[in-house]
Amino acid sequence: MTYFIDRRPNAKHKSAVNRQRFLERYRKHIKRSVEEAVNRRSITDMERGEKVSIPTKDISEPVFQHGPGGAREIVSPGNKEFLAGDKIQRPPGQGGGSGAGEGSASNQGEGTDEFAFTLSREEFLEFVFDGLELPHLQRKPLKSLQEIKMVRAGLARDGVPARISITRSMREAYARRIAMRAPIKRALREAQQALETEERKDPVLRNPARITELKAEIERLEKRIEAVPFIDTYDLRYHQLAAQPQPSSQAVMFCVMDVSGSMTQNHKDIAKRFFLLLYLFLEKHYEKVELVFVRHHTAAREVSEEEFFYSRETGGTIVSSALTLVKKIIDKRYPPEQWNLYVAQASDGDNWDDDSNVCRDLLIKQLMPQLQYYAYVEITPHDHQSLWQEYETVAARFPEQFAMRQIIDAGDIYPVFRELFKRRLSQQH
Repeated sequence: MTYFIDRRPNAKHKSAVNRQRFLERYRKHIKRSVEEAVNRRSITDMERGEKVSIPTKDISEPVFQHGPGGAREIVSPGNKEFLAGDKIQRPPGQGGGSGAGEGSASNQGEGTDEFAFTLSREEFLEFVFDGLELPHLQRKPLKSLQEIKMVRAGLARDGVPARISITRSMREAYARRIAMRAPIKRALREAQQALETEERKDPVLRNPARITELKAEIERLEKRIEAVPFIDTYDLRYHQLAAQPQPSSQAVMFCVMDVSGSMTQNHKDIAKRFFLLLYLFLEKHYEKVELVFVRHHTAAREVSEEEFFYSRETGGTIVSSALTLVKKIIDKRYPPEQWNLYVAQASDGDNWDDDSNVCRDLLIKQLMPQLQYYAYVEITPHDHQSLWQEYETVAARFPEQFAMRQIIDAGDIYPVFRELFKRRLSQQH
């Protein structure tokens, strides 16, 4: 008998599976609480967890109980008062109630609190970005720096226990046992037949020494058969892993923000919060997404993440300068056949005369044929200006790739973000 003992230590957080099952079961209630928390807190405070409450009535478990009518017998331990056949009166109505309503206080000062627990940062962000994705993310052809995936590449006699092939090892052991026992079993059958033939002879012709010799030989052969091991190190086979190049789904997101003088400080704060939410979303769900930050007024510059969010530079407004810079960066560093290209632009819609037409032509003729998706948010409570009107022409030409929404105040950031990046049923990979 062979015993296989798993000596690996138990993993930490052994209740993690139960916690995930709980989060999945009450996803609707938790998601509603998370959305309320997002509307309540600042976008800059999105990275911490959240305390979530679920009404007690919503976590009650179903129970089975006897219906009215019918005859049933009950054995109650410790009964010293009743005998078989006695009838038991029901308890008084005022004493059989369930007390105060759940989640509220009764006139006796008693009640039941809502069930509350705390979501971690990862769990909170998971619910915040649930159902969102980068639209039209595609696998791109292999490039010089290939994405490598380890795949199985046959079997080998050497390896680590974690990659042992149980089925193949047992098959090898079975074949070895058959091969090693076959000649011994053949010799055993011949010895048993010879012994049977010798014992059937007439006692006068029987050779006692030969019988003793055959019995000893049979015993020796049976021991040899039992000595063949069930499994041997020679039988073990291990899965081999080989590096296989994979099509890359790498992407780059261009964050384009208007910092001109027409953008008030409130407009800039809303734009920064929108891009911060986008940054958290990409950091949470995509490991291989690069970010390019572009600020523009009359001129556009590629800046660092810190400068993008905290620089106070300002000026006039020429939106086409930012689009031209994005095009130059794509041509220089991000070939469309190797990268998924995304652009998110935030502006108040103000632009110099005749430049909106230039932006429209740049998008239709040069940028949109190369991009997977373009998201434009206009931060203004007023009527739309020429830039929005020209962008409507672009949206009509590229309805699946170009989306535009208006943000009036900070409360619109999260709903607009979810609308722009919601999961599409026709998503192609």
